[in-house]
Amino acid sequence: MEQSNVPETRAVYDPVPNPERRARIERVVASYETLMHRVASAHAPEFLGVCVTMSQAKVLYLVQADAGLRMSELSARLGVSLSTVSGVVDRLVDQGLLNRQDDPADRRQVVLRITDAGATQLELFRELNAGQFRDLLTRLDEADLPVVERALAILAAAAGTPRGAAAVTTQTTISGGTPS
Repeated sequence: MEQSNVPETRAVYDPVPNPERRARIERVVASYETLMHRVASAHAPEFLGVCVTMSQAKVLYLVQADAGLRMSELSARLGVSLSTVSGVVDRLVDQGLLNRQDDPADRRQVVLRITDAGATQLELFRELNAGQFRDLLTRLDEADLPVVERALAILAAAAGTPRGAAAVTTQTTISGGTPS
């Protein structure tokens, strides 16, 4: 495998940011929000072909990530009432995107599983997002691509770290264009 010219790095993140760090984080968040707004407004027509709402997409993503997810757990993860989740799930079941079954271990519980049609809808979402991102990356200068690649690898590592960890240490080595 070909080695990238991006050096191996070690970054330690302070869980209690100082004022300067907090201000920098707020600038990054503002830039991210600007990016998301521009991407969404430029590509909104492409998403009209997706047959689910954003709330429904969230439910599908969570159920796909945790096959056999209970309704009560889904409600807790989304931070909404069970009746709210039930309405969204009912519509997804009616559309054939989710299956709802009694939990054999506890008949009072309902277990959710994504259907092939639901997985297809999520794949459509993913491909639309990936296509948007590819298009955006083609607009970057060649020298900026390794910077974005490294930044995303660092963010991916931080996302895999449990919330509330005292310190997050990430090592990023990029070889052949793939974070490892």
